[in-house]
Amino acid sequence: QAQLVESGGGLVQPGGSLRLSCTASGGSFTILSAGWYRQVPGKQREMVAEIPTFGNTNYADSVKGRFTISRDNRANIIYLQMNSLKPEDTAAYYCAVLTDRAPNASWGQGTQVTVSA
Repeated sequence: QAQLVESGGGLVQPGGSLRLSCTASGGSFTILSAGWYRQVPGKQREMVAEIPTFGNTNYADSVKGRFTISRDNRANIIYLQMNSLKPEDTAAYYCAVLTDRAPNASWGQGTQVTVSA
């Protein structure tokens, strides 16, 4: 399975922006689909954005118009551009990818995003 490392999290004021990166490594593979998810303590992990192999991206209603998921297929990196951040976006953000080398998705360790004045 691919090994994933997320980066780009941190503390940002409301209305600010962050760009998360998820770098996949560990052999030769093709990323088929990928997604970003988030979780706050005591709550279930929720989907934020997904980018399929083909077709349209998918976003949670709460982030539509503010977040953008994209991918660099050559570098095996998945990005999440987050604009107009709100305190309710505070969470640990995880990326997941499905490759052509494994039947199950690989998950990263997460990166913390805190939106606070």
